[in-house]
Parts: sequence; C-alpha cells; structure tokens
Amino acid sequence: MVTVLGAQKLVTTYNDLNQPHTPLESVLVPLPSDSAPGVPSLRQERTPVAEAIDRASRALDATRDHIPLSELAATEIVDLDVITSAEASMASVPPLAVALDDGALHMAVIVGTLASGMLNTDPTVDIADATSYEDYDIELFDDISFLERELAAEEPFVPEWQTHIVESGETFAVVAQNELGLGYSEVLALLEDMPDQRLLTNWRAGNSFDYQLDEEGRLLSLRMMRNTRDGILLERDSEHFAITTIERQGEPVQRLYAGSVSGSFARSAQATGLSSSSVTELTRLLEKKLDFRRDSRRGDQFQVLVESDMIDGETLDSRVLAVKYDGERMDLTVVRNPSDDNFYTPEGNSLDPAFARRPFEGNYRLSSHFNPRRLHPVTGRVSPHNGTDFAMPIGTPIIAPANGRVERVGNHHAAGRYIVIRHDNGYRTRYLHLSQPMVSQGQRVDMGERIALSGNTGRSTGPHLHYEVIVNNTPVNAMTVELPENTSLSGDTLIAFQRQAEPVLAALESGETGTISVASNQSSDDDSDTVQ
Repeated sequence: MVTVLGAQKLVTTYNDLNQPHTPLESVLVPLPSDSAPGVPSLRQERTPVAEAIDRASRALDATRDHIPLSELAATEIVDLDVITSAEASMASVPPLAVALDDGALHMAVIVGTLASGMLNTDPTVDIADATSYEDYDIELFDDISFLERELAAEEPFVPEWQTHIVESGETFAVVAQNELGLGYSEVLALLEDMPDQRLLTNWRAGNSFDYQLDEEGRLLSLRMMRNTRDGILLERDSEHFAITTIERQGEPVQRLYAGSVSGSFARSAQATGLSSSSVTELTRLLEKKLDFRRDSRRGDQFQVLVESDMIDGETLDSRVLAVKYDGERMDLTVVRNPSDDNFYTPEGNSLDPAFARRPFEGNYRLSSHFNPRRLHPVTGRVSPHNGTDFAMPIGTPIIAPANGRVERVGNHHAAGRYIVIRHDNGYRTRYLHLSQPMVSQGQRVDMGERIALSGNTGRSTGPHLHYEVIVNNTPVNAMTVELPENTSLSGDTLIAFQRQAEPVLAALESGETGTISVASNQSSDDDSDTVQ
C-alpha cells in the first residue's frame, strides 16, 4: 500500500513489533508542485514544518526509485484526509524516522506497496492513536445545511402547479393579491383582457383553479376550466399575460342501447337509458325516412350505437354512430360516415334528402292539414287550404328546407309578413304569418339557413306557421310530396365508407348492450389537453 503525504499533513504510523507483519517495499511517490496549473494549494504560506517535509521527501527521493502514479492500483492509494487511524499488518520493518528542524516534531513515514493482502481489519489488532492537524474551517463540517444551500443554488427553479379551492365569499381580486402576488392594477388589466370575465368574477364555493408561482411568489400561470372539457390558460409574458383556450380531448367510448316501441318512440328510446340529446338526434334522424305515426308499431325493435368522450369518468358529447330499426312496416339500418358526418345505408344510399320535409327543427303540432276542398265555416263555399299549419310560439326559427334564392319578401293583409323562395330543383315554398323575415329579395340561401321567425301576423287565429310547397305552379301536400334525395356514395368513396362501417355494423348486430369497446385516442398527452 502506498501512502501519499500531502503538504502540512503530519501522520505517525506505529508498528506492533510483536505481531506478524506483511513485508513492505518502501517507495516514494513525488507530488506535483503547488504552483502547477489547476492544482489547488493546501497551504496559505511556507512554514518550517512544510520545508522540513520537503527536505525529507528529497532525501527519500535520492535513495528510492520512482514509481509512476499511473502504474499504481486504486487500492494502493489511501487518502489520509479520510482515514484518520489505521494500521497495516506488516513485517517487522522499523519505521523511517525523519527529524524536523528546530526539534519541533518527530514523525515516522511508511511508504511502500503491500507484497500481498489488504488492510488488516481484524478487530483484535490494536490501532495506534492518531490525529490530524489540518487548518480547515471546522464550521463547514458542523453546518450540514451549507452543502444543501450550495446544491440548491445550482439547481434551476422549477415552478409547481398548485390548486386553490374557492371558499364562500372569496373574490378573484382578493385571492390574486393575497396568494398570487398580483397588484390591483394587474388584476384590472387581466380582467379587461379576459375573453370571458365570468370565469374570474362568477365564482361559487367549491370551484377550483390551478396556478404556478415564480421564485418571488408572483403568478406565472393560471389554469381555469369552464367545464370538464373547456377552459383558459393564462401565462405571464414579460409584464403581461397571454391568454389561450384549452380543449381537453377525451377517450372515445362506444355503448349499445336496445329497446322496443311501446307508446311513443321518443319515450321508448329514452327508456333504454339514452340521454335526452341522443333521443332528439335519433328521432330527427329516423323521421327522415320513417313516419312514426303511420309506420311505427308497438313491438318494433331498434338498436342504437352511441359514442361519447370519457373525461375524468364523465361522458360528454354523445353522438349516434349507427341505428337499426326492425319494424312491422319498415326496416332501416344507417351508419354515420366520418368523412362528411352524414348518414348512409350500408349500400351507401344517402339518408339526408336534398329537400327537408319541415322548415324548422323540433316537433310542433300540425294544427291544420293541406286541404284543397276545405269548406268555409261561415259561407259554406269551397275555400282551399293550400298549405300546412304548425302551431308554434312566436319567434320560433324558420329555416330553408333546401338551397335556393329568395324570390319575394312582403306583407299582406291576410297572409301577414311572408317569404317566397325558388329552390334549385324547381320547387317553390311560401311562409306566411311571420313575425320577422331575416332575408332580403334576391338573396341566396342554403339548406338549413335561418330565414325568418314565426309569428301571428295577418288574418290568423293564433301563433302558427303556414307552410306551402308548390310544384309546377300547383300547391301540393308538403307532408306527402316526393322529395329529391342527395346523391349516394360511389367509387372509392363508397369503398372507404363500407370499410369503416364494418366494425360499427358488427357492434350493432352483436346485441351486446352496454359498453362494448373503447377506442384508443390518437393523442398521447396527459388528459390530452390541447391549447389553442
């Protein structure tokens, strides 16, 4: 074992001559100069002790061969700063004594390499007393937090997300100043920049928001959700805050519902567990091909495949994927096409007509049917009713049943405010007793576009819409006239649709109600938060 002797280090190693020892070969290892570049000095000044050590080293150097430090094994070097007392089992070789100047100190230096073996760890072997005389600041070792402060100073600050639960009576202004490090002027500026101030002003106990603070306790980021899916993110940018919207992407979950008609179709569908929004979507979808009053019968079977987004255990934004209706008078199967979001039969036939049956959304009572031979209740003469009346509240939105151009907008003492539209397929439609037309003559309109609000103007017995369809200048029954349909899928579009429809139809035909599959979301973020 080689002992490296540092400057100003005084170590005396004593040998027990009565114990067997391992023979040692003495070797001197020269130390690099204190003035060498990059080598820290262990002394403040040149002392007599240091000069005596130098002379002893030179004396040994004259009688010993050098062994390069690079040729020594790691186990052959011992740092005496760490080992304050140790004894090596060695052969009975007397220590080399070097007398230092002024009789200040006598020391024994043992240098060499072990011929065999390691340090003797036998607890029965006596260890000579030892000490050290380093001129180190002892407070560095007593103050353990010193190293922690040094390490903490080198680590970059990483802000952590914290959550604040709103308590009764709290306001954003108070919380911002007390907990978020914002001044009053900053709060006012932030409120002015907010696209929806209600997120910060209409607080309720139990609401929460997340935030990050910098090292000085000032607000860095604030995240507040409007609902489970949508929210806002505020991030400090210099002396201002950048505001962006958040939209969380859920995990798509599919669920199959099945039931039979008993009474009204809507109530029968709701009895399966479908949400109100899904029942409304299903009813509007089927009534494009199915007249519930005429075609629906008790005992008719139906299956509905619905997909929803799952976020934090909550299902959101349910949408119908496919429907199968097995009825006594009609069978119908339709699948949503993800490419255009429209429904088609498995053969690719369009379900959506190019001309809607009714010029409004929702279900309103038919109060007076189309009747070209209707008799006047007073005069008894024929007074044709060339339209269909729907009882509805004043202000109900009226929409264009197909693409076309507004032919006339006017006011009549009997018809009240009215609109006439000529459609692209040659049909014309008329809307009477309106409270407010919302288009102008010559204007182009698209199918589903709002054109007016219903009313009770002109000669009318109550709020309603009088709706007429005219084909080849002849009034026809709007509820029974054959309406044009959209073009069906074909070619590559049909092939792609049918390939995508296969697993959906398989789930529909399985009859396994409940959650039947969970589709993998393409997004890989935590909760798939999307900042826009």
